[in-house]
Amino acid sequence: MTILIFIAVLAILILVHEWGHFIAAKKAGLTVEEFGFGFPPRIFSWKSGETVYSLNLLPLGGFVKIMGEDGSEIKNSKSFSSKPVWIRGLITINGVAMNFLLAVFLLIIGFYIGLPQGLDEKTKSVAKNIQIQVVAINHASPAEQNGIKLGDSIKNFTEISALQEFINKNKGKEIILEVQRGQEILKIKAIPRMNPPEGEGALGVALVKTGIVSYPWYQSIWLGIKSSFMVTWEIIKGFAGLIKNLIVSGKVPQEISGPVGIAVLTGQAANLGFVYLLQLVALISLNLTVLNLLPIPALDGGRLLFLGIEKIKGSKVNPKVENWIHSIGLALLLLLAVLITWRDILRLN
Repeated sequence: MTILIFIAVLAILILVHEWGHFIAAKKAGLTVEEFGFGFPPRIFSWKSGETVYSLNLLPLGGFVKIMGEDGSEIKNSKSFSSKPVWIRGLITINGVAMNFLLAVFLLIIGFYIGLPQGLDEKTKSVAKNIQIQVVAINHASPAEQNGIKLGDSIKNFTEISALQEFINKNKGKEIILEVQRGQEILKIKAIPRMNPPEGEGALGVALVKTGIVSYPWYQSIWLGIKSSFMVTWEIIKGFAGLIKNLIVSGKVPQEISGPVGIAVLTGQAANLGFVYLLQLVALISLNLTVLNLLPIPALDGGRLLFLGIEKIKGSKVNPKVENWIHSIGLALLLLLAVLITWRDILRLN
């Protein structure tokens, strides 16, 4: 079931993004030669009008192939290369715009039906399903080693301070925690550490008192828009930190997950309930928004970079050179995806 839900989530995110490119190209009067889900080799396809719709083997993304993207057909009014920079820029950026709007839409729905959130004095009086929830787990901690998962709810305690006091009083001793995971109640044994690493607790978890809070439709609209911008800014700061660490250490940070890691998170969110899955899809969509805007060849941000260079220098970059750079960028991104996926698989063991 987790795999099916993950495939459905992936399909929504990819198709929304590529539909953004597709509809912008069609509105500009261009010929869209192919709308592809996944990357080749092709599994099967069908043609409707002037466009081939294809399902491809590697489900790591999608593409919209527009006539003239390679710099050809410059005199054809239906060609991408015939259009001015600003139109090509709008077509390029419309994919990430659709990912952002998808997140806004999902969060508006979420705030209306009720999203899980950390509680304060204002929200705790109107919240439902109040619980102490695990929101982070330290690597190699007692919590991780004994099977505590993100989103688990710790039962039999009404305040975080009481739970922390219980854990600290039993350092070095075996404790039994009653944990709710979706509809399942588990009893998990663990031994809190006597001397945990600096910045980590004896059990190795971060806890938040959460509840389901819903809002009127008019507040939900504003909160959905506001939250999308706030989360996007936090993601931008997170990506900046990850890139800095990658440059300094030369290693892919542990925080990065590939398809397998995201599939695991999707399964965990689905087990917790629909609103948790809704929230996760919105978060992934915002991550894709920021990721695709990075000035990396083969990504939308890389293509916008070349359009910016063209605008500044007053002439197009050699199409063959640009296509080679994008091809190399795509190959490196696929290699990185394979490496991250392999690391995610090792984590499962």
